[in-house]
Amino acid sequence: MKIILTHEVSGLGAAGDVVDVKDGYARNYLIPRKFAIRWTKGGEKDVEQIRRARKIHEIQTIEQANQVKAQLEGVKVRLAVRSGDAGRLFGSVTPADVASAIKAAGGPEVDKRRIELGTPIKTLGAHETSVRLHPEVAAKVSIEVVAA
Repeated sequence: MKIILTHEVSGLGAAGDVVDVKDGYARNYLIPRKFAIRWTKGGEKDVEQIRRARKIHEIQTIEQANQVKAQLEGVKVRLAVRSGDAGRLFGSVTPADVASAIKAAGGPEVDKRRIELGTPIKTLGAHETSVRLHPEVAAKVSIEVVAA
């Protein structure tokens, strides 16, 4: 099935790319989560609009990405969340929580869709996450999850 990506999907492509994927992957995962839309001949206008919006929001050069990476890796991020007695969280830490904690700690504004948590954060303590700034540059951010 041919689809148009509306968001960046790791291992598949960036917003505005037209890709061919298996029908079930598109129907059951990408389209319901609004990561993609079905490709149509009229959708070519949408592709150009998505690409223009992506150019405005993305980091243009590797030098800019390295500057933002240096800022991110220099920031001490503390995230206060509700937890139980044994140090387990009520729920888990989301990429949106991480993005707002980075902003609150004085770091640059980061799009929550660029934050890769790996495994869900469900315990107190120090955790490491990755932020994709550019296809070739990723920043490692240390997050300390503390009880609120």
